[in-house]
Amino acid sequence: MTLSDPDLQSIQQARTLINNAKQAQLQFAKFSQEKIDGIVKHIANEAAEHAGELAKLAHEETGFGNWQDKVLKNIFASKKVYEYIKDLKTIGIIHDDLQNKVMSVGVPLGVITALVPSTNPTSTIIYKTLIALKAGNAIIFSPHPGAQQCSLRTLEIVKNAAQQAGAPAGIVDGLSKMTLEGTTTLMRSKDVSLILATGGEGMVRAAYGSGTPTISGGPGNNPAFIERSANIKQAVSDIIASKTFDNGVICASEQSIIVEKSIYQDVHRELLAQGAYFMNDEESARLASILLRPNGMINPEIVGKNALYLSEQARLNVPYNTQVLISLQNSVSRQNPYAREKLCPVLGMYIEEDYSCASKRALELLTNEGLGHTLVIHTQNQEVVREFALQKPVHRILINTPSALGAIGATTNLVPSLTLGCGAIGGGSSSDNVGPMNLLNIRKVGYGVRSVDDLRQPTQNGHK
Repeated sequence: MTLSDPDLQSIQQARTLINNAKQAQLQFAKFSQEKIDGIVKHIANEAAEHAGELAKLAHEETGFGNWQDKVLKNIFASKKVYEYIKDLKTIGIIHDDLQNKVMSVGVPLGVITALVPSTNPTSTIIYKTLIALKAGNAIIFSPHPGAQQCSLRTLEIVKNAAQQAGAPAGIVDGLSKMTLEGTTTLMRSKDVSLILATGGEGMVRAAYGSGTPTISGGPGNNPAFIERSANIKQAVSDIIASKTFDNGVICASEQSIIVEKSIYQDVHRELLAQGAYFMNDEESARLASILLRPNGMINPEIVGKNALYLSEQARLNVPYNTQVLISLQNSVSRQNPYAREKLCPVLGMYIEEDYSCASKRALELLTNEGLGHTLVIHTQNQEVVREFALQKPVHRILINTPSALGAIGATTNLVPSLTLGCGAIGGGSSSDNVGPMNLLNIRKVGYGVRSVDDLRQPTQNGHK
């Protein structure tokens, strides 16, 4: 393979960034918990101050979503994440069990490489910077080429804030010369301890194939089950609020509605009242033709676009106040875009005879795509919650809340996070909402409490 000048420049920049980060982290690892916490707080405050500016930059550059919701995401990634992590012990002795004589010591991983998606570029950089530095690590970002300018501006803000608060230069940085070869150099370096991967399926696979330990998020395909005991008006409000938030680019947003037949008419009426448009078969086919590329991947031209834009592209005549587009479905397959992740305000809808059939449909949808991610249930029946919690192959089950905001910890008390692990079943290494505790190792210190002679003493039944 012949490398171009940009490739070589990117590779060299990656090597320089790794070397700088390694040296910075050696200094940073000697900082006290108090000093690191002060640095993290200053970065969070500075990022929050620029939330509006960064939101507008991201929207202008990518064309995804809307800047007003991106402001909220930037505030979430800075203020909300900081509030959660500020009192965590991550440095030095983090737990000392005097009774059992076991001590835990937080050990930073070292240098982390972070991949940045074009759908959430600024908020991802803020969030990953905070959790990486809180755990005593250095972090190097590889921004998405489609979000280069807003990513570099965000990096400038967090870099300056870190150094203003006393962090060594190089503790947070990123590629400005972006090529695949530069990113590959970051991922494969022996001096990089972990890849924190958020992005497209291909890039996440490349991260796992690099030989470097990786924590990743995964694709969502979240069913929203409206069970017969649900508060229907609130359930519909939550689903529409979630699916229209930043025009659906959060992977935890609802992708399908499953409703029991006995309440379908009430749900249908409420959806219409709150701005949903039900497409007929012909309209559904026209929209389906632009949702996926011929290779079965999401068409980037529809990502983060609102319902009116999508309607125009599919030549649909819809009311001016349409919020979401809904297609009634009865099948699930990889070829059916309504049964898969749609990063825009489009929903498939399945009407099922009863709870048992609805449960099977949810499993079918998750098996099709989104294993390990999220599902949401609208119900007042705790038995339904328990049964889904025990049986469904996801690591986030949300109850009576907007899925996009509940899964990331904005409307729930889950760990505030923009990297949602899908666990082994989803092809990942963690099932957590990823936070600082995922980005450190724990050294255990154990004192002797029993002698060898104690182990040799006869047990109660006389056996040794």
